[in-house]
Amino acid sequence: MLKELLENRKCFKLVCGAGNEDATEVEKLVALYSAAGCKFFDLSAKPEIIDAAKRGLGSNEGYLCVSVGIKGDPHIRKAGINYEKCISCHKCEEICPQKTIKHCKVKQSRCIGCGKCYSVCKHNAISFTEESKDLNEVLPPLFSKGIDCIELHCMSEDIDEALQKWAFITNNYNGMLSICTARGHLSEEKMLELIIQMTKNREPYTTIVQADGFPMSGGKDDYKTTLQAVATAEIVQNAKLPVYIMLSGGTNSKTAELAKMCNINYNGIAIGSFARKIVSRYLEREDFLRNQYIFNEAVNIAKSLIQSL
Repeated sequence: MLKELLENRKCFKLVCGAGNEDATEVEKLVALYSAAGCKFFDLSAKPEIIDAAKRGLGSNEGYLCVSVGIKGDPHIRKAGINYEKCISCHKCEEICPQKTIKHCKVKQSRCIGCGKCYSVCKHNAISFTEESKDLNEVLPPLFSKGIDCIELHCMSEDIDEALQKWAFITNNYNGMLSICTARGHLSEEKMLELIIQMTKNREPYTTIVQADGFPMSGGKDDYKTTLQAVATAEIVQNAKLPVYIMLSGGTNSKTAELAKMCNINYNGIAIGSFARKIVSRYLEREDFLRNQYIFNEAVNIAKSLIQSL
């Protein structure tokens, strides 16, 4: 049971990426991390991605969470390149953690909206489009697939849309729910106010609060990168709400150590960018799922990260 996994306070969640719609990569990631001991996976809310994750799981035990967002959430945006402004410097291609940009073109299915390409473009050639969708269209096809959790990303100031989508989810799904939120667009008080409002009618400990310190920033493995995740989790912990606390956003192998030093009683840690980065050279291989030696090498790396919890 997912609830038992959370209560054991050793829950590692692999974030494949809310915007990651590359079914082949998702299958590889889930196969790899499930073999390494991970039992909780965060996925794009698409039927083909759920199917890919289940192929990756095979006979391994695992719980699947799908992520949806509201307008202004970086997790639901896709990068695009204006070729009239682009000078083909390839800086965006070099910095993209998903390797989704090649020959100054963005493969939309792999873009996770992290914004790293935008940060290095000096010619305003990169912009974003949002993919906020009607949950009445997105979620019902997934219910029959056997999902175990739905996560709503609330990372903008549009509180009304967050509450509307949350109401739809709670009225149509009886399983575990997750709120992913950060202080980027909200003050500490506003963030807590939103969490309290969203959980007030929920049964105790049927909700995860994913404290996202700095979304999609976990490329480095140091304390500073993960500091905001721990700080955000402390805010939630101090509110003494009947929720499970999951650290996220800038998480890496140092997260658990820093959280324990700060007396954070977390239930789990969600790792995306860093978890994908440390095995990326293996995942790029076409024979990854067939080459047992290469697969086992990657599993050992993933195990060391999971055991850092």
